[in-house]
Amino acid sequence: MVAGVQIEMLLPSCQNLKEKRAIVKSLIGKLRSRFNVSVAEVAYQEQWQRTVLGIAAVANEISFIQQELQAVVRLVEIHPGVELIHVDTEYYD
Repeated sequence: MVAGVQIEMLLPSCQNLKEKRAIVKSLIGKLRSRFNVSVAEVAYQEQWQRTVLGIAAVANEISFIQQELQAVVRLVEIHPGVELIHVDTEYYD
């Protein structure tokens, strides 16, 4: 079972790309260290206050992968300086 999540976010406090990169890098590091997922910034790399993270996970049970991805989304929601805009999850057999 493979799952992919795209999380679109607003970073309202960012005034330049350096501030954005600091928040995104911190968030990606937390996600990679706490969960067994692959994470990358996949859109809006040159915009200061907007980004999309692509997250992929692999597991042998759908219930485990669903719990894991729900925890990932919760972590993103509570990360300082981040507002969730949209979450899109897809599952593949």
